[in-house]
Amino acid sequence: MNLHAIHTGYFKLDGGAMFGVVPKSIWNKSNPADANNLCDWALRCLLIETDDRLILVDTGIGDKQDEKFFGHYGLRDTRSLEDALESKGFSMEDITDVLLTHLHFDHCGGSILRRGDRLIPAFPNAVYWSNEEHWSWATNPNEREKASFLKENIWPIQENARLKMVKIPEEPSDNHLPTTSFIEGISLRFVHGHTRAMMLPQLEYKGRTIVFVADLLPSSGHLPIPYVMAYDMFPLTTLLEKKAFLEEALQGDYVLFFEHDPVHECCSLQKTEKGIRVKDFFSINDL
Repeated sequence: MNLHAIHTGYFKLDGGAMFGVVPKSIWNKSNPADANNLCDWALRCLLIETDDRLILVDTGIGDKQDEKFFGHYGLRDTRSLEDALESKGFSMEDITDVLLTHLHFDHCGGSILRRGDRLIPAFPNAVYWSNEEHWSWATNPNEREKASFLKENIWPIQENARLKMVKIPEEPSDNHLPTTSFIEGISLRFVHGHTRAMMLPQLEYKGRTIVFVADLLPSSGHLPIPYVMAYDMFPLTTLLEKKAFLEEALQGDYVLFFEHDPVHECCSLQKTEKGIRVKDFFSINDL
């Protein structure tokens, strides 16, 4: 197995929304805001290369929406998935699986391309993976979350691509997050605080356990337990999920791979007097 970080640029989100009840005087130290209170966030995907599969985890924000839409998010240094993959020696046609952690626009927008008046799969040979609970949640959204689930990102996957559903495991009896096997060496963990049935890929790689933490932990600045996004649908659930996961990750010496951290790809963890915090930062290529 080989792993590749796929960078597609940066976008901006409100710092207060990203850190919930945490005062700006605290979070601004790790994620400085601009004059409009907006912070930079990465659009970072993960490419998993096995002997017979090429799996892309999430697809970034894409480019289908209009200038007004993208104007809200201050995109910069953007790069198409096609260019990012080519820089690693791959093409869009090479992707065998697209594993979508969840269907918010900044995680699945690159899955579908606009060609004239048609919406087509960006990866013509790939199977797209979601799960039935999250798919139902995203296609019948509540009013609060509706703006994050864009029809043009979601419905064409079902209509024009090969969509398959991961089976959701039963809740475990211990404090670990529910987990199911995907393929050999890759399992999926399920969390429900940010949005229903978000999937976190967990990989066994070079003797280490690596977890793609998606929006459970958008950045290293979100490691403190109370630092929960206002975007989360069920913040108390997120708090409990973070606590359980970080304790397990500390004990297992897991590597966390960040989708949105604007500076750091990965980190290891250590116990401090303030709680579980970063031990070391590094890139996936350093492993």
